[in-house]
Amino acid sequence: MFVPSQYRSPDSSWMVELIRKNPLALMASNGGTAATPFATHLPVIPDPEMDGEWTADLSGSRLWGHMNRENPHWAALETGSSVLLTFTGPHAYVSPTVYEKTPAAPTWNFTAVHVRGVVEKISSLDDTLGVVQATARAFEAEFGADWDMTASLEYFRRIVPGVGAFRVSVVEADGMFKLSQEQKPEVRDRVREAFSGCASLRHRETAELMRRLP
Repeated sequence: MFVPSQYRSPDSSWMVELIRKNPLALMASNGGTAATPFATHLPVIPDPEMDGEWTADLSGSRLWGHMNRENPHWAALETGSSVLLTFTGPHAYVSPTVYEKTPAAPTWNFTAVHVRGVVEKISSLDDTLGVVQATARAFEAEFGADWDMTASLEYFRRIVPGVGAFRVSVVEADGMFKLSQEQKPEVRDRVREAFSGCASLRHRETAELMRRLP
């Protein structure tokens, strides 16, 4: 991903937060006899067993995910191969009207993280179940209502043979946080205020990120 210097994340915490709050990733990889890369939308979480701080480019960290084993992508995926995981965060259209000048051009403010890593397919059903449980716990804590999965564990065990779980060891990551940094402060303020007044949640989330810029 091409990231102009002014759009780089202030520090790694921005990328980590985007991944945690926007965990539906797009995994892309080559493999098999397909003429084009495979791409699958799937939930991804940081490895809950990971110790220590995230590095600046997230290298050395680990992510867990899973997909349907009937997906041809699963058959084409090979342990030790490279994958790309893309995460999309808050984004919003910027109308030239907020610039209050002519000429002007429209643009799109957006946030994204691209993670490159090496995949390991999980063969053990117990370990696969562990990934599914960890994913449910992570998402309930962040987005849910503290659902207790205890009564559903037997159901989990019945469906887990159809689940393909994997781990990704991160090699590097890039974060793109295009939030009007190229504009003068007073113009950037007007963009942020326009977003803050929108009914759209993603506009307001984009405005909040703009407010946090150094």
